[in-house]
Amino acid sequence: MAISEAARFVRTVLFVPPGVNPDDVTDDMILPGSNIVLGPYAGDAKIKDVDFVKSSNRPKDCPKDDRPEFAMLGRSNVGKSSLINFLVRKKEVALTSKKPGKTQLINHFLVNKSWYIVDLPGYGFANAPESARMDWSSFTKGYFLNRETLVSVLLLIDASVPPQKIDLDCANWLGRNNMSMTFVFTKCDKMKGGKGRRPDENIRNFLELIKENYRQHPPWIMTSSVTGLGRDELLFHMSQLRNYWNNEETD
Repeated sequence: MAISEAARFVRTVLFVPPGVNPDDVTDDMILPGSNIVLGPYAGDAKIKDVDFVKSSNRPKDCPKDDRPEFAMLGRSNVGKSSLINFLVRKKEVALTSKKPGKTQLINHFLVNKSWYIVDLPGYGFANAPESARMDWSSFTKGYFLNRETLVSVLLLIDASVPPQKIDLDCANWLGRNNMSMTFVFTKCDKMKGGKGRRPDENIRNFLELIKENYRQHPPWIMTSSVTGLGRDELLFHMSQLRNYWNNEETD
């Protein structure tokens, strides 16, 4: 049976979460500045309190209390610490530094005493010790492949610059390994003048370059820790993934 252009668009471009029939998607269900459809598992997205729990040298040293977690990953100057602080509205939760690559451990922050934000080492930093730079790949891949409480990877991509090979490599590796993930485009307030491309053009080009490694279009969202763009929408998205994960775990 032939499907309509609208239905084809929903199935190939939008991220349709569990509990939503693609044929029932309407414009008002799509979160602004994203391709994410809001479904029945979206719930209370407010962050009431955040506590630092621990830093781990190895994946096996991470907390073992079965709470769901979201791992934040990105190039070391992508604005990861700024995004974490922006989400939780609490300065200095994550270490913001003028020197990229300061996060070289797996850092767990407990949110609302029920779920974790995990700050992972940035990749591509030049000033880290040689041993830390060489270890990144096996260190972080081991976390992704063996962490059963991982709900989703939030891969942060700087939208103020054209697609970078190191980000594409990371995105393609996650796609080939069937990781649940969301592309979080940062610095979307930075509109380049002159020869530079606009953030929306960079985003479109990035998504085009990675799509062959994904069976379904991954969710993506535009953010800015400067203007507040995307904060509430990203938290709603995380809430629906988390609540669905909790529901599956208890079934």
